[in-house]
Amino acid sequence: MDTKRSDVQASVRSDPPLVSILLIAYNQHKVVAQAIAGALAQTYSPLEILISDDASGDGTFEAIKAAVAGYAGPHRIVLNRNEDNVGIGAHLSRLAAMSKGELLFVAAGDDISLPQRCAVVVEAWERAGRIPDLISSELIDMDYEGRDGDIIRPDDLAGYRGIADWVRKTPNLVGASHTWSRRLFERFGPIRPHIHEDLVMTFRAVMSGGTISLHEPLVRYRRGGLTRGRRPGTPQAFIAQVLRSNRTSMVEIAQLLDDAAVAGVAAEMKQALARRQAREFYLRDAFAAPGLGARLRLLFGPGDADPAFRLRYFLYAACPWVYAPIFFVKGLVRPEVAPEPSKPS
Repeated sequence: MDTKRSDVQASVRSDPPLVSILLIAYNQHKVVAQAIAGALAQTYSPLEILISDDASGDGTFEAIKAAVAGYAGPHRIVLNRNEDNVGIGAHLSRLAAMSKGELLFVAAGDDISLPQRCAVVVEAWERAGRIPDLISSELIDMDYEGRDGDIIRPDDLAGYRGIADWVRKTPNLVGASHTWSRRLFERFGPIRPHIHEDLVMTFRAVMSGGTISLHEPLVRYRRGGLTRGRRPGTPQAFIAQVLRSNRTSMVEIAQLLDDAAVAGVAAEMKQALARRQAREFYLRDAFAAPGLGARLRLLFGPGDADPAFRLRYFLYAACPWVYAPIFFVKGLVRPEVAPEPSKPS
């Protein structure tokens, strides 16, 4: 065992650690009270609950205040409202800076933590000597109306012990069940605005104190929320979705490269992200190019994005109308809500 981990293990105390729930909400006024009720019902103590609205425009913050009005239980409550929308990762980073807990529990404004969530995670962390920097659990799949479905089982993180494991296969994650150690933020710092936190924080933990996967559902995970949008019905709507994803992905790549540098694995991460980065650069440039000639030069010029990918998005950028019949047919046969998008490889 290395010196750092030995020091952490030697510092384990018998008193229970203060932990923090970071509950973030955005335009979720209809369901945020249920998420807050799940946090207030936690059996673990000492616990502080930070509840924050990311500049919603639908009355979410008013719903938050109503949900905690008159609370006289054992947990400390802190309310916050951002003046500007900063996105999930940066929102959680702000709350992490405001909190005091040794463990930080992620909670979304449309999901529900089971009452034993904090107690089970703290017990697992204590058994591991307070060494791991991220604890993940299974989840209960729940529809938007609150009906429970199957168990969601993210990838077991036990097999991720360093950069080689990460490069081999990026894990399938659900950040809504994650808990982080405070020292993870102290080492790597806040997350950039307008990117999700799950991949970034898991990578940081794998490179730092390690991870634990608990094979027990501790969160009811609501489908149909903000990250589960409808399938685009036109080429123009699809292009708008692609450009939003492209902007997010570019920021996430920069974040991962910075974090890899902190962890001392910059060269390995740069190589692992090369293909993804090439595709994102091509997407950005193809849609920003001033006219057909510039787009043709990108299509046939040098670059690492594969030819089939280039051709597909050249057509979207130069003549999106060629895809209109495809979207029309898809709308007839598959009008349902699109599944939650997976992480790009």
